[in-house]
Amino acid sequence: QVQLVENGGGSVQAGGSLRLSCAGYGYTLSWYCMAWFRQAPGKERERAASISSGGGATYYADSVKGRFTISRDNVKNTLYLQMDSLKPEDTAMYYCAAAPASGDACSFSPRDVRYWGQGTQVTVSS
Repeated sequence: QVQLVENGGGSVQAGGSLRLSCAGYGYTLSWYCMAWFRQAPGKERERAASISSGGGATYYADSVKGRFTISRDNVKNTLYLQMDSLKPEDTAMYYCAAAPASGDACSFSPRDVRYWGQGTQVTVSS
């Protein structure tokens, strides 16, 4: 049974840091593009960051660029998101997602995402 299990969420003051992790069970993470999505109350889910299967290509939303760093350890089957200089607007439920890789290309459209984690809450206070 495939599972994505997130950890590392919590409450932090503005300017602080958190590191999220997403461990994959029951599948080979290196075959997949991986992403971190987030959803704040009353807002649509957005892709905050993503990384290609080999780790050579990354994407960041403008709102997190320069503050968040996505990385992966395919040996440990784990995805990470280092979040620095956190802002209250970063408050959201954070989900990891896996989409099958097609060469170096990654797509995270709803029909392309194969697996979702259960989410971990991040709350940033001012």
